[in-house]
Amino acid sequence: MKISILTVFSELYEPFLRTSLVRKAQENNLVTFDVANFFSHVEPKQRIDAPTFGHGAGMLIKPEVVEKAVDAQEKKHGKAFKIFFSPQGKKLNQNLLKKLAKKIQERGHLILLPARYEGMDARVEEHYADEIISVGDFVLLGGDIPAMMFIEGLIRLIPGVVGKQESVEEESFSGPFVDYPEFTEPVEWKGMKVPDVVRSGNHGAVDVWRKEQAAEKTVKHHFAWLRSSALTDEDKNLAKKYIPPHYVALMHSNVLISEERKVGTTSVTSLDMHDIARSAKTYDCKNFFLVTPIKDQQKMVRRLLDFWQKGEGFSYNRQRFEAVKSVDVVDTIEDVIARIEEIEGKKPLLVATSAQTHGHPKVITYHDQERVWAHDRPVLLVFGTGKGMTDEFLNRCDYLLVPVEGFSEFKHLSVRSAAAIVFDRWLGISRKP
Repeated sequence: MKISILTVFSELYEPFLRTSLVRKAQENNLVTFDVANFFSHVEPKQRIDAPTFGHGAGMLIKPEVVEKAVDAQEKKHGKAFKIFFSPQGKKLNQNLLKKLAKKIQERGHLILLPARYEGMDARVEEHYADEIISVGDFVLLGGDIPAMMFIEGLIRLIPGVVGKQESVEEESFSGPFVDYPEFTEPVEWKGMKVPDVVRSGNHGAVDVWRKEQAAEKTVKHHFAWLRSSALTDEDKNLAKKYIPPHYVALMHSNVLISEERKVGTTSVTSLDMHDIARSAKTYDCKNFFLVTPIKDQQKMVRRLLDFWQKGEGFSYNRQRFEAVKSVDVVDTIEDVIARIEEIEGKKPLLVATSAQTHGHPKVITYHDQERVWAHDRPVLLVFGTGKGMTDEFLNRCDYLLVPVEGFSEFKHLSVRSAAAIVFDRWLGISRKP
């Protein structure tokens, strides 16, 4: 594989290309590098950049300079796969790296074009780029460090660069789980010991321990990666062991019942009960509590539950029975908290949902699982009815999820629809290609 690098600062690559496996890959003739400077394609003292059109500061590398540099490298090494680097590009991850490695190996020649200043004329990327890569949602002084990151990720996928190919195939982000922790001598350091199982010599036990450690680390710290991966049933069951138990409460008390923010109670509906129960079951919530202090409402709910949990409903619709059997009706939210504490041995964190943020001190997004799950407590997702839960009640909750919203001003979802969306955004699998 031939890799051409077109850069403003070619001296940056001299120590990098002489280092570690990058150097060994060249010594073993697995890859060759050709670093070319954009300044070699202009006359002495001539600028390679020019001011951007329109208002605002910034200099861009001229398109004709890039053209000359690309033409020169392709004349030397053949038609190339061309990669630019930009914060606006496609986010680099291991899956994308593998796909690009295959395409680059088929082409045989890669040109990397790390920009400097404010970047390059947009027409250059439009004309030349086979891919535009971002290494994260941040801005650097230029594209040379991202280019080096890409080189390191790329060449270790070339057979023969890394000593053991299994190290590449089983590393973090090559599957749904990140890598497990590894240890070496001494057995004890700063009061911390290498786990006994790792030193046991029992390969089967070690493999189980490694899988469990990898799954726990992934769930707690890389849940976004896990939920975007292709998961087998075995993967799902392993991950579930480390997702904190989740419960659901639908509040018919502590809610607003008028636009004037009058506090009252709302009626329980069979439709909400059935639909939220089915959604909760789909996302593995353990119990769904209907909270109402009205005794007549409780009697009505219990008659419905008796039909589905004990009566003809079991044989009539087994799937509905499976969902509804986890439903219960209680007087207050304190009853819910006590019930969960009895089951789990810990009080739950209350995570409220609302169509507004209400100035809550701890508003979280659907990407904050690590923050919530770090408490190592069960999670109670709380939904309101009527005009929403009172500010007083919301403020006693540990967290408030950002509102469910789309690109419109309409914010009047039914609670059963909102619940399904919340479950999916918080606990759902959303596989990426």
